Amino acid sequence: MENIDNRITPGFITELAQDEIFVFGSNLQGMHMGGAAWIAFEKFGAVWGQGVGLQGRCYAIPTMQGPVSTIKPYVDEFIQFAQSHPENQFLVTRVGCGIAGFTDAQIAPLFSEALPLSNVSLPKEWFKILL
Repeated sequence: MENIDNRITPGFITELAQDEIFVFGSNLQGMHMGGAAWIAFEKFGAVWGQGVGLQGRCYAIPTMQGPVSTIKPYVDEFIQFAQSHPENQFLVTRVGCGIAGFTDAQIAPLFSEALPLSNVSLPKEWFKILL
């Protein structure tokens, strides 16, 4: 694996480069009222009422519907999407680790299959768990 320094998601994102996609935790109802979801709605084109997938310059992963096991299928879907869109750099925020209340240790392993993907940036805290 290459040096991960250029694959660490910034702690706070207020603007995106042309090829960047903001990846945030959402709820299935797409009510983007707090945390990274609010930033996605206010700045990057998240669609009110859409809780999953690509929208505007961001990608929603639902994290508010139950235990970690309910998040995994959405993470797997995101990883497949990122694989099929190498022209984009996906900036994954600490999805599920804010309002949803999960820990980095619970969520980071869901993203282990994203490690080989050079177009997926992950939070520094997750690299510490995954490497």
